[in-house]
Amino acid sequence: MRRLNARKRRDSKSTSDMDPIKLPIRPASRSNLFGRSPKHGRKSNLLIFASVGIALVLLLCFLFAFSRNSSDFGTKRYGIVIDGGSTGTRIHVLGYNVEDRNAVFDFGKDRLASMRVNPGLSSYAADPEAAGGSLAELLEFGKGRIPKEVWKHTEIRLMATAGLRLLEPVVQDRILDSCRRVLQASGFKFRNEWASVITGSDEGIYAWVIANYALGTLGADPLRTTGVMELGGASAQVTFVSSEPIPPEFSRVIKFGNTSYNIYSHSFLHLGQNAAYDSVREALISRNVNLAGKSLQKGMSIDPCTPKGYSHSAGLKLSPASFGEKNTLFSTLRPKGNFSECRSAALMMLQNGKEKCSSKNCYIGSTYMPKLEGKFLATENFFYTSKFFGLGQKALLSDLMVAGEQICGEDWSKLKKRYHTLHEEDLLHYCFSSAYIVALLHDSFGIALDEERISVANQVESIPLDWALGAFILQSTSDLALEQPDWFSIISDESPTLLSLIAIFIILMFTAWSISKWRKPQLKTIYDLEKGRYIVTRVNRY
Repeated sequence: MRRLNARKRRDSKSTSDMDPIKLPIRPASRSNLFGRSPKHGRKSNLLIFASVGIALVLLLCFLFAFSRNSSDFGTKRYGIVIDGGSTGTRIHVLGYNVEDRNAVFDFGKDRLASMRVNPGLSSYAADPEAAGGSLAELLEFGKGRIPKEVWKHTEIRLMATAGLRLLEPVVQDRILDSCRRVLQASGFKFRNEWASVITGSDEGIYAWVIANYALGTLGADPLRTTGVMELGGASAQVTFVSSEPIPPEFSRVIKFGNTSYNIYSHSFLHLGQNAAYDSVREALISRNVNLAGKSLQKGMSIDPCTPKGYSHSAGLKLSPASFGEKNTLFSTLRPKGNFSECRSAALMMLQNGKEKCSSKNCYIGSTYMPKLEGKFLATENFFYTSKFFGLGQKALLSDLMVAGEQICGEDWSKLKKRYHTLHEEDLLHYCFSSAYIVALLHDSFGIALDEERISVANQVESIPLDWALGAFILQSTSDLALEQPDWFSIISDESPTLLSLIAIFIILMFTAWSISKWRKPQLKTIYDLEKGRYIVTRVNRY
C-alpha cells in the first residue's frame, strides 16, 4: 500500500511538470489604469495648459496689436483717384473715417483736394513714353495733402476714360505702362491693374453713385433714385434705374448696403460735345448733312453752328482737333450761325443708323435705351453751357433755346468784345452746344421743352458730382467688406508675424507633448509565481 501511494505521488508530480501554467489573458486597457501616477498626471497637464496659455496670450497680443494698427490706420484713411479724361488729367485726394466698420465719407474742402493738368493722356498717342511724366505734378500735389507715414497704405488708382478708349489698344497699353512705372515709384500703394481704361458703362455707374450719395438716396428705394446724364468731351453717358426689363448688355447690378439696383447704363462714344462738334462739321464739309441744299458756291458750305464773322482758316489752331487726328478742310465752311439749322444738323448726326434699330426703343442711332423714368441730374457740359448763359439749376429747355438763338445769330466780333475774358475756343462752342443739347434731350430723348424733372448741376451742396468720387465710394466700401475679423483675412502676405506666432504655437504644443511622453512611466504587467498573482512593475527609462 505504501508503495502504491508513492507511485501515485510520482505520477502526480510528473503530470504537473508536463502541464504548462495557463495565464489568463488580461485586457490591454488594464495597464492604462496605471498609465501614470496622479502626481505625474497633474504635472504633465499643468505643462500642457501652460504651453497652450502662453501661445494663446501671444496670439491675442498680436491680434490686439493688429486690430489697433488697423484701427489707427482705419480711423482716418486716404485714397487717390486719377481721372484720365479726354481733355485733361485730374487727381482727387480723398479722406474718410471708418466707424463700426462702415465708411463715413466727407467730401468737403477739408477732405477733398483736386488738381488738373492739361492736356489729357490721349494727347500722348504719338509719344506714349512721355505720358507718365505728365503725372509728376499731380503726385506731388497728392503727397502734400497726405501724411507721409500713411503713403504706403494709401491706394492710388488711375482710371482713363473716353479719350483713351478712342485710341488703338496697343497705344493705350503703352500710355498706361508709362503711367504705371511712375505710379510704382510714387511711394503710394499701387498695383499695375489699378491703372486701366474704364468702360463708359462704369463711368456712368460711378456718376450715378456719387449723385445719389449726395442726394441721400443711395441705399434707399431704387425707384426713388435720380438718374444721371453726362455730356463729356468725347462721350455722353445715360444711367438710371428702369422698371422695364433691360437687355443684359445694358444692365448693371450694384449693391449698396442691403439694397440692390438694376441699372441701365450706356456710354455713347463720339457723342460728347467736342467729338459731336467735329462730326457735324465734317458732315457739313462732306455734304452728308442736307440743310435744304444750302451752299454758297462750288466747294463751299454753310456752317450754321458757328457765328458769322468767324474765320475757320485763321482759327484752325483754336478748333478742337478731332480725336482721330483727321486733317479736315474746315476752311471750306462759311460760318453763318443759325440755331435751328445747327440743331437740325446735330439731330441728323444723332439719328444716323437708326434704320438698323432692332427695338422700338432707339432714341439715338440704333442703340437701345428704355424710356427715361424719374428725375435726372444733367452734369459736365450740360452744366457749363447752362452756366455760360446764366441759366439756373431748374432752367427749362425752352430757356436754353432762346439763349442759343441769340448767341448763334450774333456777330463773332461782338461776341469777343462782350466775353473778352473767355478763351475764344470755349466761346466758339456755345452756339453748337446749346443747339446740340436741345437736339439730344428734346428731339432725341423726348423731354418736353417745359419739363422740370431735369436739373442741371455740377455739385449737390458741397459735394462735386464727379464720377471719380463714385468710384472711390464703391471701392472703399468693397475694401471694408473684405476686412473680416477671421483667419482668412488676417493671414496675408503683409502679416508674417502671425505666421511666426502660429509656428511658435505648434512648436510649444509639440514640446509639451514630448515632455509629457518622456515623463510618463513605462509599466509592465507580469505574473509572480511565488505570490501567485499579477503585479505591475515600472521599467526605468535611461
